[in-house]
Amino acid sequence: MVCFVRSPRETAPVRTSCLFDKRWLYTLSFFIFGLWALIFEAKPVFAQELDLSEIAQDRPFSQVEDDKASLEASEGMEEQESPLKTKPTAQTEMRVSFTEAEREKHLAERALEQARQHRVTSKGLLLQQSQAHQYTYRNLSEVAGDRMTLQDSTPSVNNSGAVVAAQSMSSQKIPLPWERGTDITNNGDIMHRSKMLGSMFGARNLLDHFGITFGLLDIEEVWGNPSGGTPSQAQGSPAWGGNGRGGGGQGASYDAVTLLSMQVDLRKTLGPKMGLFNISGMQIRGRSISQDHLSVFNPISGQEADRSFRLFELWYQQPFFHNVMDVRIGEMDLDNEFLISAYGGLYLNADFGWPLIPSADLYSGGPSWPLASPGIRFRFRPSERFTFMFAASDDNPPGNQNSAFAIQNGGNTADPTNQNYGNSASGTRFNTNTGVLLMEELQYSVTFGKHHGGLPGVYKLGGYYDTADYPSFYKNAIGEPLGNPHDSADVNTPAWVRSNWAVYGIMDQMIWRSRSNPYQSVGVFFRGMGTQGDRNLVTFAADAGINLKAPFHNRPNDTLGLGWGIGVAGDGARHFDRETGTIQQTAEDHMELTYQAMVTPWLNIQPDFQYIFRPSGGVQDYAYNTLKRVGDEAILGVHADIRF
Repeated sequence: MVCFVRSPRETAPVRTSCLFDKRWLYTLSFFIFGLWALIFEAKPVFAQELDLSEIAQDRPFSQVEDDKASLEASEGMEEQESPLKTKPTAQTEMRVSFTEAEREKHLAERALEQARQHRVTSKGLLLQQSQAHQYTYRNLSEVAGDRMTLQDSTPSVNNSGAVVAAQSMSSQKIPLPWERGTDITNNGDIMHRSKMLGSMFGARNLLDHFGITFGLLDIEEVWGNPSGGTPSQAQGSPAWGGNGRGGGGQGASYDAVTLLSMQVDLRKTLGPKMGLFNISGMQIRGRSISQDHLSVFNPISGQEADRSFRLFELWYQQPFFHNVMDVRIGEMDLDNEFLISAYGGLYLNADFGWPLIPSADLYSGGPSWPLASPGIRFRFRPSERFTFMFAASDDNPPGNQNSAFAIQNGGNTADPTNQNYGNSASGTRFNTNTGVLLMEELQYSVTFGKHHGGLPGVYKLGGYYDTADYPSFYKNAIGEPLGNPHDSADVNTPAWVRSNWAVYGIMDQMIWRSRSNPYQSVGVFFRGMGTQGDRNLVTFAADAGINLKAPFHNRPNDTLGLGWGIGVAGDGARHFDRETGTIQQTAEDHMELTYQAMVTPWLNIQPDFQYIFRPSGGVQDYAYNTLKRVGDEAILGVHADIRF
């Protein structure tokens, strides 16, 4: 076993806090250049003083025209008649009762007229809170923004994380008065309301009057591997800390997460220039089949984590310049906004959410579910096409440096995300002594109206830079190859090297849309990421897939998908394997076939099949003393999202 704890003789690495370090200057230069390049897109928005606080339809002009065309085709209206002036039918009175409120009609008609006159293109979307008579207008989440750009062809639920799943369920397309859809009043029958508990006898409506929205999302999963795998570590070889009883590599597990959140729109109580306050917590239960039996680079489910009840996010977001820019500060989870693939969010394997490289290489995987860190995030959306984001946060969410890496102390197989091992399980302990994680992302959206004939897409480029020190795979504390036999006590103590970085690119592109079925479409995605090899376990990772939305005519909200991913072990990790005489890790491939079915607007069920080739790049099976690799694995599972 290799122990990565500094000896008393070792000198702690020097940590400079100089703000004029050249790496900080490079990051600052990139940030300023991005703002300068995008400012030209913002000119039309800044030049017009629009009262967006009272606009009920902050939507791209192309979508306004699409809604008008859809209305005229279905209702036979005259060209000059406003879509929101139609009288609701008996069917829509139950689903969309806001047309009875004259004030809401007036605001909506005014917004439509302003959109025609000013060509409003700021990336926004009408989001209903919890009742039909009250609307709040805010900046879109990244999931909702991608859904709008890709014209509702994305999965009904994005499985990148519990918060992202809740955002995607709450940002489903809102039915307009002339459309069939979900009962957004939450007062109809249980099979059509957007939340299972409905309006809760008017309590949700009352709270929404003061801008308060409560959310409760429950995620349930059952997994099993009928082939491949390895016995749990407790039953493995005594050389690896087991009891020597052996056992099969197959097993089953249950894991679940309950996310409770509260968001307060302060504009309803303190004035139109205020922002949003958000707090959330989670209760995590069950076991991780990945840690018990699979020995994979990343969990086969993004919901796997150690059992705890913990604070998750606590932040305040303030918009500026009519929501063109906003700033978020507090404890936050960066994978709610960065590194997201709209189509890739269909899949359950954790690699399709927060990618493999930051999960395997950063301190305990970085500020990603279920770990959040204090930080600040800037987002600039000058137009419907461009978005620029920059974030700076604590790079060590759990707060303990010595249990942060799989290579240290042999890893911690009982705690998939190291959130509890040697740390606080409450989510309130932070270690600001390791470093700062800086992330930037530039997004470009290709948007067309549905009647234009073009196919939309979203493209993203970004990267991160961590100022912390990382253990080297090549050298030990006395400058010799790490793991090479030596009489010195420092032979297995790694040298520490300064900083870490990675770059990435993401593509989400619709490639086909049915002419006969407006809900049916095919989308593809690709995400690639790379980093340096001397200090990182994984140096290259990629994932890709193809999704079919509405595979059956009577199932418009279902999605069928086939995905693939790969993670390649770095040169340093292979060098370390050679020096220690263990099997050298190469690359892990995984494939996933999944079907997401919307049973009701508040319930989604997703059966899933995965196959793992060379788990962890062909890692040694700790159940045996011989050099035997963990075998390929087939995994079956069922996932459910329930929105209360």
